[in-house]
Amino acid sequence: MNYLAHLHLGGPAPAQLLGSLYGDFVKGRLDGRFPAQVEAAIRLHRRIDAFTDQHPLVERARARFPRERRRTSGILLDLFFDHCLARDWTDYAHEPLSLFTERVYRLLTVQPDLPQRLAFIAPRMAAQDWLGSYRDFAVLEQVLLGMGRRLSRPALLDGAMAELESLYEPLGEDFRAFYPELQAFVGRERR
Repeated sequence: MNYLAHLHLGGPAPAQLLGSLYGDFVKGRLDGRFPAQVEAAIRLHRRIDAFTDQHPLVERARARFPRERRRTSGILLDLFFDHCLARDWTDYAHEPLSLFTERVYRLLTVQPDLPQRLAFIAPRMAAQDWLGSYRDFAVLEQVLLGMGRRLSRPALLDGAMAELESLYEPLGEDFRAFYPELQAFVGRERR
């Protein structure tokens, strides 16, 4: 899952939101580097990733991509699933997406000690409304271009947008089948 899904699933408290994002920016052992509630959210983020990566519905979705795309299919699914979540937000959340994203952006602006890479991107994330903009499928093309610039082999994402477009309906069905299962998993984990 990508940023929006992790934030949605991680819990509404500020420390939970922060930890939900930190999970993509903090590697290795935690050992008290952050407050306990933030570290708990980072650990949940990691369990969500593990559950997602081994889930049969996700494996089926990854198998929809051409064989040569399988190496990057996980990245593409993360982005596409965030698109589906943003597009269908009212099916999964009670708070409007715009209010949710504003709350996240406000939190990021007042947090003094964000992990370095997150501190670098947080202002752009808010200014460009990365989380809310996922509603628009066309935005994924810009996201893929940005990701491609950071890859050592940018050509790995060439043609990815066209593949997502051609797989839009079946991948959307995969998301609708998978996300409630992920929500149930997170509910059990948080108890």
